[in-house]
Amino acid sequence: MLICPGETFSYWKTIGKPTRLKGYQKGMNLYYGRFRAETGGGLCQLSNLIYWMVLHTPLTVTERHRHSFDVFPDSNRTQPFGSGATCVYNYRDLQISNQTDENYQICIRIEDDDLVGEIRTDSTPCLKYRVYEQEHKMTHEYWGRYIRHNLIRRQIFDIDDNLAGDEYVCENHALMMYEPLISEKVSQAGGSNCGE
Repeated sequence: MLICPGETFSYWKTIGKPTRLKGYQKGMNLYYGRFRAETGGGLCQLSNLIYWMVLHTPLTVTERHRHSFDVFPDSNRTQPFGSGATCVYNYRDLQISNQTDENYQICIRIEDDDLVGEIRTDSTPCLKYRVYEQEHKMTHEYWGRYIRHNLIRRQIFDIDDNLAGDEYVCENHALMMYEPLISEKVSQAGGSNCGE
């Protein structure tokens, strides 16, 4: 997918409605905090990847929606919580604007069981990006559940690794679908079973 200067990429305009007739299979889809099989389920993995890649370019995200639920604990997390983009056909879109003077190309492929992507441009990039979280916290709400909060920011470095900027990206709030803390009984029992 090529995004030329002045153009805006729309996730749903590009994909269209995911249907069986177009070859989409059933996959797991998060629906109000629960998983269910739906045609085209799993497309958020693709929108998450595109959003994460775009955060490492000078392209501008003009529409992005955060996930309402935090489904997975951090044990194998490689990116900050809240650094994805949820998409729901046809009202929660991911849109990316090219406000630069160069062409950008989004390339996606599947290798074995992995979704792999890259963003290419006409010339050698002169900036590098580091995406990180700030003000991370979990709050225990009066109605008994936990909400996770953070800010996503990114640092911009020039070609010599000098910090050229540090900017706000987005804010996240998500209902946690797992218990964030070890229960009192376990912690009072002493010992550790981390390896089991």
